[in-house]
Amino acid sequence: QVQLVESGGGLVQAGGSLRLSCAASGCTSRAYGVGWFRQAPGKERETVAAISWSGANIYYSDAVKGRFTISRDNAKNTVYLQMNNLKPEETAVYYCAARYSGSGYATSSHEYAYWGQGTQVTVSS
Repeated sequence: QVQLVESGGGLVQAGGSLRLSCAASGCTSRAYGVGWFRQAPGKERETVAAISWSGANIYYSDAVKGRFTISRDNAKNTVYLQMNNLKPEETAVYYCAARYSGSGYATSSHEYAYWGQGTQVTVSS
């Protein structure tokens, strides 16, 4: 199993930036893909970005493409989400999730078995 802990959330003004981190522990010797998701109050969970084990395959939702960057450092068992030019409507709890996979990425939350507790991102206008 993989345990995930997100950090880096907080309050930022519109147009600002935050970098979220997702630290993995446990059985990290197996290859695993990671996704970032967000959920605002009263809304469904939304896929933000995903990255394969090698980092060669990356997905961004249309809503964040060009502003967010997902990356990973497997030596540190950490995946990052750099978020630039944040908008008030992106206020949400951000979650990272992992799935054991040697290649590719998954965009559906149903494909991920392991989840962090989430970190709050609040973007003020």
